Amino acid sequence: MVVSTQGPTLAVLPAAKDEPSPGRAQILQPSGWPMPKGYANGMAADGRLVVTGGVIGWDPHGHLPADFIAQVRQALGNISAILAEGGARPEHLVRLTWYVVDMEEYLANLKMLGQIYREIFGAHYPAMALVQVVRLVEPAARVEIEATAVVPR
Repeated sequence: MVVSTQGPTLAVLPAAKDEPSPGRAQILQPSGWPMPKGYANGMAADGRLVVTGGVIGWDPHGHLPADFIAQVRQALGNISAILAEGGARPEHLVRLTWYVVDMEEYLANLKMLGQIYREIFGAHYPAMALVQVVRLVEPAARVEIEATAVVPR
């Protein structure tokens, strides 16, 4: 058996073509891999780290809507507010981890989720993971999202 220790060749792409890449997160796209839609395979960045805990869709008064889409919209808005508090903007995001209680609910709403995501974060797509869980700490929560951003120095 022959084992190759050489992995795929990596391409490092600037996150935005209209801005210079120094100080910006870079998309890591192995050559020959299909381009992902709505996320990046990997990101590289240098700067100050800003992270969130698991963020759910409750408003500043602790109200949690019953609707999955409304919870996602509020959770992403909450993440945006946390990023701003840390001096970060959506384009500084390098990773999002989504936890959902119903994968089918997520998949059935992809178009609306994409619209909401772009309204809040624009067309910047960091590395993402999506995990179905049995439940979240807050029993009525349908989604929880963790975010990692890197603010250039």
